[in-house]
This record gives sequence, structure tokens and C-alpha cells, in this order.
Amino acid sequence: MEHHFLHTIFKPENFSTEELKLILDQFESVTFKKNDTLIAKGKIANYYYFLESGFLRSYSINLEGNDITTKFFSESDIVIDWHSYFLKKPCRESTQALTKGKCWKIHFNDFMNLFHIEAFREVGRTRLVNNYFELKNHSVSVIVDQAKDRYLQLIKSKPKLIQNVPLKHIATYLGITDTSLSRIRKEITL
Repeated sequence: MEHHFLHTIFKPENFSTEELKLILDQFESVTFKKNDTLIAKGKIANYYYFLESGFLRSYSINLEGNDITTKFFSESDIVIDWHSYFLKKPCRESTQALTKGKCWKIHFNDFMNLFHIEAFREVGRTRLVNNYFELKNHSVSVIVDQAKDRYLQLIKSKPKLIQNVPLKHIATYLGITDTSLSRIRKEITL
């Protein structure tokens, strides 16, 4: 069987040939440019994406009008607004490309049609649980960890992010100012 990026998500050894073909046929390749919006605030998210290459972020505008990054996405991540995708509610944040890249999208109806495949359900469940733990860990970390420790953890978990994402977005994600992030970066390099 020809190698396909989605084989890194849906490992061929976990599916029959027919199941894998059915799954891959539901996904559509999408390329994007820097600053493109994949998921827009106020719209219903009818697609989710597996990111093959590039970097994305989710963000919201707070009550003071500041742009705050809520999540980063890099290679092999699932890019989704879970609440909107499954509950059909308008998105409360947008997802923007920080670089050019490529992803694979699936429409909600096609996703639901694949749910009869047990291994497909398991991939989805695992991704949802991992996403929840990552979100929960980040929200607690912003409260209990020093900014420097949050930055070091981000470097450890997503090392390529630091070279490919504007520092202003990293600062808002960490819950600190650009100036504080610059100071932390200087401390680390000393």
C-alpha cells in the first residue's frame, strides 16, 4: 500500500485494507498560506483537520481588545474546535495559519459515517482525551507555574514552534508580556 501522511494517524496495521481505503477517501487535501483562517469565529466548524506541515494557532480577542493565543498546532496535530464541530455551536475563537502548510480535512457527516469502524473510533477517542489533558495541563500551568517553567515546557513539548512562531503569540499563550518573554529568553541563554 502506498504511504500516505494519514498513515501516521490511521496506522495500516490497525485497519483492514478496505477500512483504511474508506477512511482515506473521506479526507481532502488542503494547502494554506500564512495568515489564512481555517476555522473562523462566529461560524460553525463543519470540518476538522490533521496537520501535515506548517504551524497554526487558535486565538480569541479578550474584553480589552487584545489578541490572545489559546493553542498552537504543529505537524500531526488535530486542528478542531471540538465544541463547534460536535455541538454545532458558533466558534468562539479563530484558527489562523502562522506559516504556509498542508492539512487533511474531513466533513462532519463523513466523520460520523466512519464511526462504525472500531479502530477509527479509538483514534478519535484517544485524540480527544489527549487534547483534553493538554488543555487542562496548560490552564493549570498558567495558574501554578512560573512563566519561565511554562516557556521551558513549551520548548520541550514543541521545539520547532519557537523558531517558526512570532514571539508575541508565544507570550500571550504563556500569559505574559513580550517584555517578560524577552527577559526569560535572555536568562535561559546566559
